[in-house]
Amino acid sequence: MKINILLPYKEKFDENKASSVSITVRNNLLHTNYLNQIKIFGQDVDNPLFKDNFVGLTYSILSLKGKNKFLAQEMLKIINKDIDKKQLIEIHNRPHLIDLISNNNKFPISMFFHNDPQTMKGSKSINERENILDKCAAIFCVSEYIKKKFLEGIKSDLNKIHVLYNGVQRKIQKFPKKNKEILFVGRLVPEKGVDLYVDAVKSISSYYPEWSFGLIGSFKLGETKINNNFANMVIKNFNKIGCNAKFYGFKNQAFVEKKMQSASIIVIPSLWQEPFGLVAAEAMSNGIAIIASKVGGIPEIVKNNGVLIEHLNLIKLQKHILELINNKKLRENFQKKTWKNFVLSSNNSSQKLDQFRKKIFKNYY
Repeated sequence: MKINILLPYKEKFDENKASSVSITVRNNLLHTNYLNQIKIFGQDVDNPLFKDNFVGLTYSILSLKGKNKFLAQEMLKIINKDIDKKQLIEIHNRPHLIDLISNNNKFPISMFFHNDPQTMKGSKSINERENILDKCAAIFCVSEYIKKKFLEGIKSDLNKIHVLYNGVQRKIQKFPKKNKEILFVGRLVPEKGVDLYVDAVKSISSYYPEWSFGLIGSFKLGETKINNNFANMVIKNFNKIGCNAKFYGFKNQAFVEKKMQSASIIVIPSLWQEPFGLVAAEAMSNGIAIIASKVGGIPEIVKNNGVLIEHLNLIKLQKHILELINNKKLRENFQKKTWKNFVLSSNNSSQKLDQFRKKIFKNYY
């Protein structure tokens, strides 16, 4: 019995460059009962996570294929040669590969949606999504919001589609000591609202010199070089704020976890419909007071354990940051709630996924 996980080509399954999909797969591997049966296929990297399970593939333009099709076809070559005839294929976030993979093997397929299906090649239309339902054994969505987007206009095979929240690893057993620090963690792009965070910090930081304000991220996750006008503008404006504002750039997961453990407040000012919001789940696991936009899947994670802002703008963001800075009791109450009510552990997510895998193997073999 084998499980073959196909990552998007842009994902780097790397110790130092992993982004959300790779982190989620890594977190599930930590607790799965099928670890010895799993292979992860993705672009070759220098320091792969779970190196014994990883198959790194090097793309060549001479292949005359798109990068994701190249990965899919190379994976199929390998698994179709395997003498084990009980296999499962799990595709992450690349619905346009469904036909290619289903037409070239007889193994069941599971599709994982980490983004809005209606914005992705291969699942934008109702017909395309119905085709995915027809050809997949199961479809997993990272939130009820994403499930709803997939099912718009569809009335059949609803029992194939499931919500599987991304799980995160809580690495500390006791509530951590908190410093007077506020964080933003994420990509430096307009839809993440990072410029609103910078503008809010600019307007209040000089009045609170005992507080520090952190900015962790880059334009493209996994990359340390910034070659984007918007990101460069954000960094330039942030660096002008003063000595209590610190830009860290892109950092690996270990660094982010350490900062989340010590920070008091995290700001997640997304302006787009976040499919899930991994940062929010990670924040809850580390007992941070959360200020976030009430968009997409974020409310499913935060619920009433943090501040959720409808129709977020600069004035609203400033107001809630100042409220938590000035009201220690309220701030600590939110910290305790996120810590106590954290349920999206990678162990729970992994065990739930294993149950689905067991059911698929039972139905097909």
